Amino acid sequence: MERYKVVIVGSGIAGMTAAINLKRGGIDPLIIENNTPGGVLNYIPDIENYPGYSNISGPDLAMNIYNQVNNLGIKIKFMNINNIDLDKKIIDDEIEFDYLIIATGRKSRMLGIEKEKELLGRGVSTCALCDGAFYRDKDVIVVGGGNSSLTESLYLANIVRSVTIIIRRDKFTGDKYLVDRINNTKNIKVIKNSNIIKYNTKNNSLVSVTLDNKKKIKTSGVFLALGGTPNSELFNVDKNNGYIVVNNRYETNIPYVTAIGDVIRKDYYQLTTAVYDAVVVANNIINKELDK
Repeated sequence: MERYKVVIVGSGIAGMTAAINLKRGGIDPLIIENNTPGGVLNYIPDIENYPGYSNISGPDLAMNIYNQVNNLGIKIKFMNINNIDLDKKIIDDEIEFDYLIIATGRKSRMLGIEKEKELLGRGVSTCALCDGAFYRDKDVIVVGGGNSSLTESLYLANIVRSVTIIIRRDKFTGDKYLVDRINNTKNIKVIKNSNIIKYNTKNNSLVSVTLDNKKKIKTSGVFLALGGTPNSELFNVDKNNGYIVVNNRYETNIPYVTAIGDVIRKDYYQLTTAVYDAVVVANNIINKELDK
């Protein structure tokens, strides 16, 4: 059985930052990942509010951090976890740990209406960076009023014929500089105080959506930018609506199990706050070991 002082589940910006800080503090962690390193970074077209970069794509930032992790010799194990025994500190009967850091992030939130699952990848998408090129010179809809929606809309505007943003409130919740850019982009229009209630198809392809005011809008694709729901199902710790409950040291109700990044409830879900979470947890663990 493999044994590590610290195991980090998730290799998004929070997980990799925690690993870098632990390594520099003299602890060799293990990162466990079941997908592509970088997490949500891999789906962000442009980042303009991360220190040191006036503009960088999410995948490029993810690769920069991943390369730093590799250069430090930090081990990443790619696997799907089936069971974590937090009492025995064992993962899938093959990995033991003293401390566990949960950095599993969130998965995309859906509208939850009829035909959505069937249309996912065939007219409905949660990633403009991944699927935008399929809609070149077509009309698309983006749903959501936060920074993710605004960023994806601006990215799509350079590819598609037109972007219609649908928000359920009377104003955006994203940053003002992004809203200003939206308002100054000719092929973007905004529909406020509205919700999509139905996907309309023809020959199994999306052709339009129906809003709650019964208005139909023709479209070739719908991009959902509605935030996410936490990936916390594996972990038997205290939660609130799926988000892992932590104290001001990011400890769960089990002191040697911590949680950071988007899997916890907090005021701001930003890359910089995920980095802060990771630095605090890593240094707390380092200090605990030094005090022994």
